[in-house]
Amino acid sequence: MNDFFTGEMLATFAGLVAAVSIIVQFTKSIIKKQFGDEFVRIYAFIISLVLTFIFAKTGQDIEGIVLTIINAILVSIASFGAYEVIADPKAEKIRKE
Repeated sequence: MNDFFTGEMLATFAGLVAAVSIIVQFTKSIIKKQFGDEFVRIYAFIISLVLTFIFAKTGQDIEGIVLTIINAILVSIASFGAYEVIADPKAEKIRKE
């Protein structure tokens, strides 16, 4: 990859996931200080929603808006997963019961 992000790249699923991951990781400490750990996932979804509406909007009618929101949810979930794989691939979650 020799180029920076482009609009065409951000119109793809992989491009949106990468952009959301980068933005959230870069700004996460600010969000955690102000609002706590719990808000980071909501923040990631908001970033996903904004970027998806700008670069990968699927239509103007209600169906397009709902599909864009669903796509933003998928992008945010994928960005959470990408972070987990990169940051701590062998982490084992301990359930609190």
